[in-house]
Amino acid sequence: MKPEAANMSLSLSAGIRHDWSLDEIQALFDLPFNDLLFQAHTVHRQWFDPNAVQMSTLLSVQTGGCPEDCAYCPQSIHHNVGLDVHSLMSLEEVAEKAAAAKMAGATRLCMGAAWRNPKGKGFAKVLDMVRAVKAMGLETCVTLGMLTAEQSQQLKEAGLDYYNHNLDTSETHYRQIITTRTYQDRLDTLKKVRDAGMRVCCGGIIGLGEDVSDRVAMLHTLVTMEKHPESVPVNQLVAVTGTPLAGVEPVDVIEFVRVIAVARILMPASVVRLSAGREDMSDEMQALCFFAGANSIFYGEKLLTTPNPDSSQDRQLFRRLGLRRSQSDYQAAPAEGS
Repeated sequence: MKPEAANMSLSLSAGIRHDWSLDEIQALFDLPFNDLLFQAHTVHRQWFDPNAVQMSTLLSVQTGGCPEDCAYCPQSIHHNVGLDVHSLMSLEEVAEKAAAAKMAGATRLCMGAAWRNPKGKGFAKVLDMVRAVKAMGLETCVTLGMLTAEQSQQLKEAGLDYYNHNLDTSETHYRQIITTRTYQDRLDTLKKVRDAGMRVCCGGIIGLGEDVSDRVAMLHTLVTMEKHPESVPVNQLVAVTGTPLAGVEPVDVIEFVRVIAVARILMPASVVRLSAGREDMSDEMQALCFFAGANSIFYGEKLLTTPNPDSSQDRQLFRRLGLRRSQSDYQAAPAEGS
């Protein structure tokens, strides 16, 4: 092992850290790929069962019509993608979808609404959805845009386990992707979620035209939070025709796996979710991601509005790799600080 790799290994023995510097994170990205994978997999084994993967289902409870201008998102009113817009689902529809997801093996239901921020009757209906899904024995997560402190507390009281609010990219590159809200708006919502006592689901999208320094900066923001996000989704851009990023060059496979590996090293107790973009990933790429520390996937034919691998395809991949389903995030890792 090279001296710099050996020194980096020594730094990993300290466990959970919140004081990683940008230079230290860049040094992880600069490691030879084999050294990085070895370190990431070593950390993964220290904190998790390396052959257990948590399975979630993502349900779009309200699709399209979002006033935000996120350059990657087909649900924005600023982009003409021919999306089939639908209003908020009924409680009965959501309960039916949740039951089907549980029957198919999911232990967590994530519900998304294409809102800038929740309001009025729609938010009240989502609270009922959270209560109903929670009562079915599934972990619950929602993504609804920006929240007030009061809304965060109401979600907590309804039994919500996680709130998803991704950073997407670095603060610097963010301005090239979204102009209708600021990076600080995102951080403010995350603080309100934490203050309400909920778990945080927060990650980003790889392939937005960013460079490695942007990936370093995004992960630095996550790892220097007072408490690491318990759930860290890493998405590969799904370039949808009609969005400003439709023609962007696909991210290199090795570089994507590097992000998974570095995230695992930086946030050893967090569940790293291999999220959007799996439809375009080979089995071999996904296997590398699991080895590098990804231990959750979204299971089912769609992720909000974009395609996802067929469930039978995932089951076959799990059989080939000797993977099994973990029951929940809570059983997967100890609480930070324990």
